[in-house]
Amino acid sequence: METQKWIDAGYNLIIEFAPKVLAAITIWIVGSWLINILIRGVRKAMNKANYDESLKTFLLNLLKWTFKVVLILVVLGTVGIETTSFAAVIAATGLAIGLALQGSLANFAGGVLILIIKPFKIGDFIKAQGVEGTVKEISIFNTKLNTFGNQLAIIPNGKLSNDNIINFTGENIRRENLTFGVSYDSDIKLTKDILLELVNEQELVLQEEGKIPMVVVAELADSSVNLSLRYWAKNEDFWNIRWTVLEKGKKRLEAAGIEIPFPQTDVHLYKETT
Repeated sequence: METQKWIDAGYNLIIEFAPKVLAAITIWIVGSWLINILIRGVRKAMNKANYDESLKTFLLNLLKWTFKVVLILVVLGTVGIETTSFAAVIAATGLAIGLALQGSLANFAGGVLILIIKPFKIGDFIKAQGVEGTVKEISIFNTKLNTFGNQLAIIPNGKLSNDNIINFTGENIRRENLTFGVSYDSDIKLTKDILLELVNEQELVLQEEGKIPMVVVAELADSSVNLSLRYWAKNEDFWNIRWTVLEKGKKRLEAAGIEIPFPQTDVHLYKETT
């Protein structure tokens, strides 16, 4: 008699829970299939948008596991397990982690913004946070630069995304603005002619419409008349042209008898008369 009671109880339990279990299994299979389809669709969209590989991998994993957690909660609820406590535990855990990792989360958010908006890319020469260098690596939490002296600079993405960034190679060409100071006694027209002739000799200086080299008087300073030599060049030619023009400019001005003064102070002595 006792055995029959246990058999009946087991039978009733199977009758009660079998549909729920079958429904849960069906939901898990269908849900997993839908998640995979969705993830593939998002991956294709990211590939078309040319997302950074590290950002793409992170976002896809985050999306996948978010859907998986939701699916698990739905399956547990279908079986009849109370999921409210699970959701509360997950929410509390997320809050605790968020409070403990505020700085890291700010860097993460900054990294996501940088990888999506793309204010610079690997290989660009930028200036940010008081550092100049070539972008070596862009990760989720920080960006690495190789400075001019080949030092490795690591900048947190949180600060980087919230400050000014100068991307020197964001465009294919750059304009230079070299200053040559000459004495007040110098022939300004001759100085301008010498500098303009020099820069026009450089084959790599651009001569397109709207980008023709020019020399103007930029400032009447304390010790000199400052002339600004302006021209355009491609990024890969920029520094070689700059160094050539600076060196040859000084030599040609000196050869023409044009003085390049340095800051100085005149002292006048007066004899007191009694």
